[in-house]
Amino acid sequence: MRKKHHKQPQLLAGLTVTDVAAEGKCLIRTDDGVIFVEGRPGHPMPAPGDVVDIRVFNQKKQYREALVERVVTPSPVRTQPFCEHFGVCGGCKWQHIQYDEQLRFKQQQVIDHLTRIAKVPLPGGSAASMRPILAAHPTQYYRNKLEFTIADGRWLTQAEVQTTERMDPRVVGFHVPGRFDKVLPIQHCYLQPDPSNDIRLAVTDYLFANNLAAYNLKTHEGYLRTLIIRTADTTGQVMVTLQVAQDHPQTLAALLDHLLERFPQITSLNYIINTKKNDNYGDQEVINYAGTPYIEETMDAGVGTSGAVASAPGTSEVNQVLTFRVNAKSFYQTNAKQAFALYSVARDMAGLTGNELVYDLYTGTGTIALFVARQARYVVGIEYVEAAVADAGVNAEVNGISNASFHAGDMKNLLTEEFFAQHGHPDVVITDPPRAGMDEAVVRQLIKAAPQKIVYISCNTATQARDLAWLDEAYRVDAVQPVDMFPHTHHVENVVLLVKKNVQ
Repeated sequence: MRKKHHKQPQLLAGLTVTDVAAEGKCLIRTDDGVIFVEGRPGHPMPAPGDVVDIRVFNQKKQYREALVERVVTPSPVRTQPFCEHFGVCGGCKWQHIQYDEQLRFKQQQVIDHLTRIAKVPLPGGSAASMRPILAAHPTQYYRNKLEFTIADGRWLTQAEVQTTERMDPRVVGFHVPGRFDKVLPIQHCYLQPDPSNDIRLAVTDYLFANNLAAYNLKTHEGYLRTLIIRTADTTGQVMVTLQVAQDHPQTLAALLDHLLERFPQITSLNYIINTKKNDNYGDQEVINYAGTPYIEETMDAGVGTSGAVASAPGTSEVNQVLTFRVNAKSFYQTNAKQAFALYSVARDMAGLTGNELVYDLYTGTGTIALFVARQARYVVGIEYVEAAVADAGVNAEVNGISNASFHAGDMKNLLTEEFFAQHGHPDVVITDPPRAGMDEAVVRQLIKAAPQKIVYISCNTATQARDLAWLDEAYRVDAVQPVDMFPHTHHVENVVLLVKKNVQ
């Protein structure tokens, strides 16, 4: 029997990183094709303009994949990362790139996807005429939700691996990229404002002081599983949700009481008993231990970026400030300040006068639908998650908005001629699908519904571009506005206005 020969990793020296690529990787172009290069724990993070030595670990027909072994000449776009966990933690992977350059790369990513995937004409006929990306302010402590893993599987540094001292494997932190069973202990995280760091460290100290068992992601043994912290930017309210693997009432109550005593600013304290082998709690009961089962975030919906304000039937002209109730399972944009900018762009693109019937697809808990309701005649929100639709109804009631209704169901099954006959054909559609984009069947139904405008919000410009190509037979791209929701990452949000083509 012939022995298999494994190719040795190929070492290449003195190559220049030319650009950023998908998923935050970087690109090197050579005479032998392109190389996608990335950083991992123990390897430097690449930046466009770097001259690097690399190790190719994967050879494909169309491309190669490599890790950086050494940065020979640093790029001029580099800056000093601000977090001690940079390069090991899976978040904020672009800390080493100047923020203005991050924005330029994100803008170019949107242009590339629209021109290369969608192949649609850009507004004004060129990339230069496209609106510049809206920068985030602030660029640190901007998230309102973080989820920390409590595990019996601590990530060890090279120095810790080589020491003879036994390291306690229990940890509270973030998963190391590519390792489901290894968690990095976090000393200070720059993503969420106070008291997030203090709460996480208090849980960590309590774990060790009381010798509690952390959950082992391989053997599925242990007790403490996850710590979810939500903070409200506008109200200062704080929600803490602890997920455990077993029902030990006294042990749990002692920890929760300890948190209440240490952090009186906690307004919602909850727990989940999850005996499954995964940490997904979407199908689990959230039990409120103290305070309210929700926190509240407010948003002034009175004036968009254009400054226009309209008043529609069934809305109040007096109070333009919306209050959103956010529970442990609710989806709410994790960057509240940029969410206002994003929604304002979408509403301005819709150009509402108070006479339009608006469909809000993938409405979630109704945030966008309620944000535009006061400028529309009526809003129909559609969402496949029934619990989210129930939350949307509560948010409408809390805000005294009666010109909106919400419906649960699979989008491609719900958007039928019968639905249009019952609720009316939309004048404007706002759609904010998940990263996978819209199903082609949904796109076909939108074309049949024939709204005058479609405002397409996306967190994945590649799938957005694919959908724009499908819509191109009936709609032209009239405006494009990128929005930076997640500084120091490769992610970019994008809003596109589509206007119905004139049929001759």
